[in-house]
Order: sequence, then C-alpha cells, then structure tokens
Amino acid sequence: MKPLWRLNKYLLKYKGLLLLGIVFTVISNIFVIIPAQLVRLAIDYVVESLTIYRPLQLGGMGEPAKEIFLKSVFVFGILILVMALLRGFFLFLIRQTIIIMSRKIEFDMKSEIYEHYQSLPLSFYRKNSTGDLMARITEDVSRVRMYLGPAIMYGLNLLILFPLVITYMLMINPVLTLYSLLPLPILSLSIYFVNNMINERSEKIQRSLSGLSTFVQEAFSGIRVLKAFVRESDSANDFATASEDYKIKSIRLTKVNALFFPLIMALVGISTIITVYVGGLQVINGEIGYGVIAEFILYVNMLTWPVTSLGWITSIVQRAAASQTRINEFLDEKNDIVSSENLKTEIQGTIEVSNLTFVYPDSGIKALDQISFKIKGGQTLGIIGTTGSGKSTVANLLMRMYDPSEGGISIDGKPISSYDISDLRRQIGYVPQDVFLFSDTIGNNIAFGIDTADEAIIHQAAKDADVYQNIVDFPKGFETMLGERGITLSGGQKQRVSIARAIARSPKILILDDCLSAVDTKTENVILSALKKIMKDRTSIIISHRVSSAKLADQIIVLNDGRIIESGNHDSLMELGGVYAELYEKQTQASETTEP
Repeated sequence: MKPLWRLNKYLLKYKGLLLLGIVFTVISNIFVIIPAQLVRLAIDYVVESLTIYRPLQLGGMGEPAKEIFLKSVFVFGILILVMALLRGFFLFLIRQTIIIMSRKIEFDMKSEIYEHYQSLPLSFYRKNSTGDLMARITEDVSRVRMYLGPAIMYGLNLLILFPLVITYMLMINPVLTLYSLLPLPILSLSIYFVNNMINERSEKIQRSLSGLSTFVQEAFSGIRVLKAFVRESDSANDFATASEDYKIKSIRLTKVNALFFPLIMALVGISTIITVYVGGLQVINGEIGYGVIAEFILYVNMLTWPVTSLGWITSIVQRAAASQTRINEFLDEKNDIVSSENLKTEIQGTIEVSNLTFVYPDSGIKALDQISFKIKGGQTLGIIGTTGSGKSTVANLLMRMYDPSEGGISIDGKPISSYDISDLRRQIGYVPQDVFLFSDTIGNNIAFGIDTADEAIIHQAAKDADVYQNIVDFPKGFETMLGERGITLSGGQKQRVSIARAIARSPKILILDDCLSAVDTKTENVILSALKKIMKDRTSIIISHRVSSAKLADQIIVLNDGRIIESGNHDSLMELGGVYAELYEKQTQASETTEP
C-alpha cells in the first residue's frame, strides 16, 4: 500500500465526497438489513395466522380473518418494496459521490503527470519511449482510478455491511450463524486465486494487443514501402500470426472467466443448504421459527458479494499499487535544468561560448570537446560539419535543452543559467533538423509560437520562408488541415513552414538547424535571400552540412568530432584551403553536375 499513500492528498482534497459516500453506504446497508427482518416477521406472521385461521374458518369467521390477514401481508410487501427503492436511491448517491470522486482524482492525476512531463528536460525523453510515457498517463492512471473508485466503494460496503449483518445474525442465533458462514472464507480465497489468474492472463492479452496495434500502425505508416517491395502477403501472414496469438490468449482468459460465477453459485448454494438443514433441525426442536431460516438465507446472499469482492478488491489494490509505483518513478524525476536567478529581460543577442564540453548523459557520447566562439548581437554564425560532428548539440545547448558538462555559455555577458528558461526560449526562434508539424491547419502551425494569431504576421512569415504561394495554391489555403506529422506537405514545404513558424515570433536569436536540407539549391537561395532581411539586426546561427547555407555568415566555424578545426569568414576559410574550402569545391561541383 505504500506507493498508494501519495494519493492521500487527493482523498483529502475531495474528503467531502468521500464522507458523503460513507454516510450513504451506511444508510443503504440499513435498508438492506431491514427487509430481511421484515421477511422473518412476515413468514412468522403467516405461520401463526394459519394456525388461528383454521379454527376461525370452522366457526364461520373465516372471511373477516382472511381479509385482515391479506391486508397485513400487503403492508409487509409494501414495506419491503419501499426499503428496496430507498436502498436503490442511496446506491445511486454512493456512485454519485465515490465514483465521481475517483473521476475527479483521475483528471487531477493526468493533469499533474502531463504537467510534470512538460517540465522534464530533453534527456528524460531520450531515455524513455513515447509508448511508455503514454501507458503511464493512461493505463496506469486508469488502474489507480479503479482503486480510488470501485475498490473503495466496495471495500467500504464490506467494512460496513459485514459487521452489521454478523451482529444481527449473532443476536438472533449464534449457532446457525457459524454454520451458515462456513463456506464464505473458502469462497473469498477461491475468488482471490481466480482473480489473480484472470489478471495474469489479462496482462498477457494487453501485451499481445499492444504488439498487434504496433504492428498494424507500422504497416499502415509504411504502406508505401510495403507496396514498393511487394510484401503485402508477408505482412498479412505476420498479422495472422499475431492475431492467432491474441486469439489463443483471449480463449484462455474466457476459460478462466467461466469458473467465476459457477464457483460463486456453488458455494452460495452450499451455504444455503447448510442453513436450511441446521435451521430445519432447530425449527423441529422448537428453538426458532420458520422465518429465521428465510432471514438467514437472505443474510448469506447479502454477504456473498462483499465476501466475493474481497478477492477482487485485493487484486485491484495490488494492480493499483504496481501502477502507482510506475507513476511515482516518473513523478520523482527532477528537472536539473533550473534558472539560478529567474532573470527576465529583453536580450540583445551577444553569445559567448567558452571551453564548452558536452557528454550526453544517457549514452555517454562526447558530442562537443572544448569549443569556444563569440557572436555579437545582430551577427550571423555559420556552423559547418558532417553528420555527428556536434552541430545540433550546439543548438540544444543554446536553447538550454541540456546544460554543458564543462565550460559555459553566456548571453549579453550573463550566464545562460541566470535567465528564466521560458522567457529565454520565448526570445529564440528555432527550426529543428527533424521537422515536426502538428495535425492542425497550416496557419495555426505557423502561429504556434505566438500568443495572438495575427493573419498579417502569419502571411508575412510564410512569404519570408518562400512557402506562401504553395499554401495559397491549396484549395483551403492557410486553413488546410495537415495530416499526422505534416504528411500532407512535401519535405521541402514542411521545412519552410517550420521556418515560417520560427520567424513569425520575431525572435532575438534565430537558430536554423540544417533546415534547408530538403530543398533544392534554387529554393535554398530564395529562402536565404529572404532570410537575409529577417536576420538583419538579429543574432542568427545557421547550422548546416552544406556550405552554401552558411557562406553569407559573418563568422563560420567548422566542426569535426566535436572540435572546432577551422574558423573565420567565407573568404578567409577559402584562402586557408582547408576542410571548408574542400567541402565548398565538392558541393559546388556536385551542384553544377546535377544542373540540367
């Protein structure tokens, strides 16, 4: 239960609903017990009335006696019906309090977990899969809700009903109570073991279903590749194999489920037989009336579900504790990227990097090794290098997605750690290497980084990114809905929409992380010409493996294996005749070769 203690803060928050639920549970159980007593009184009344009725009938008073007798029985029937209706009404109120409380807590938990996810650094997402993150905020929270709702509701019912019924039974007949309750512990243990089998097989089904869903998702996402390589039949066979595994596991679960209700009915039947037999002997001996047997049979049936639910509740609590442990693991994750001064100020854009070294915490790979450079506000820096040279790592560190392992970064002469993180990122326009667009309209994707979606700003940003004409050519223009991850657009169009999104917020610092790799040389030149106006009086960092993207920068650094091997402007690096010049010559020749 220890992992579930963390939920006490929610129970305290909704203590009003919980207390009302307890009160309604007590009242509803009172209306369960009273009908059993009315049945006893009614049966005893009928038996006694029959003994009186026969002599009266012989004496000619049968009809008046019969009328009184029927009226009394009718009153008993009405009272039992009223008790049942009141019981149903209070059961409704129990669900309106305890189950609603569990739904409110579920909402609060999901909000807390999602908010916590948002606060965690990029390193957290590198070491945890998206599927696992989703599972903890959906399936695990749902299991915890089962503990907070049904488990608490039925647990309270058991704790309240059991003492009440047992007390009444002992007051009436202790010996009959002992005999009638003999099968119930066996019932509870049996249900516990059957539930464990059900849960174990349900887990296997969930894993099988998850694997099946993943297979189908990949097949549909990669349908072009499947068709291109003519692997449709193989894919169908693999799906049939996965489906067969799911079917077998489902049938095994159904077989175990088939034991559940027969087991309950068998043990309840045994308890009823024992009650009738022992009670019958006591009736013959004149110790009790006929009504007591009927009352005890009703009591046994009342206790059947609470005792049965004991095993089910235990199973729910175990599963909830396991799920809460998984949730707590992520909630206990701390964001080590925090601001030292929470400084909120308009930045000018002067960036200085000193002896910067960075090792990725999850993989241990050294991405940067003792690099240093400085850009004045309004200048442009080009970072050139091959794949894996550490270019994108520089962007991540400037965005403060990570903190350096060694060395430091300062902006406008102040350490980057002193700035409020959200305020700093709000003043940076970032175009990532892997473009991600949301399943929304093109206009909303461009306006994603700004607080107010001004149509003029959106259109101008699209023009500056040379994607305006492409957008207006769509039938719905800027209202065109994009598919998942922007699949509606071509690679080049996605990159240009991403650029428009970055420049729409008028950032003080603009970081372009290899964002022109999917466009041709002509489009690249058009975008760079437009960006020259955008980058004027704005600190810009152009990260690329293509020299043509960075040749207009005021300063260029060449990275190789995380180290700066060359630095200068385009002309000085060409005169140097080193790696940069070699890259420029190769790429220029390749461009000329590909031209028609």
